[in-house]
Amino acid sequence: MATEAFEDIAETFEFLDDWEDRYRHVIDMGKAMPVMDDALKVPATKVDGCASQVWLQPRIADGKFYFDGDSDAMIVKGLIAVLQALYTGVPVQDIAAVDARTELGRLGLNDHLSAQRSNGVRAMIERIQLVSAG
Repeated sequence: MATEAFEDIAETFEFLDDWEDRYRHVIDMGKAMPVMDDALKVPATKVDGCASQVWLQPRIADGKFYFDGDSDAMIVKGLIAVLQALYTGVPVQDIAAVDARTELGRLGLNDHLSAQRSNGVRAMIERIQLVSAG
């Protein structure tokens, strides 16, 4: 179960032959994200368990899940953009059913992220699931 935006990323990754190109694409996705307001970068939005600083500000509108995010590391900001594509607009009751590990595996991310980055992605996913569960 993946959103159309995530399917677009998966399709793009199919055309990018090597991991360096994919890595650059993730970074470019992060650069394209809007900057998160510094007023939202508070302890309540900070995600623990990430090597770099990460903030997620979730919101629910019309029963669907959305979030803004930011990081001080460009690759992590790109990973936030990937997670936004995976979760944005998903009905709140369906968030727990999203198999993020499998979906990210389709992009080859599981094999190419350092252990610290993988832990950070896992921490972000756990925060998303926790917030959506209410």
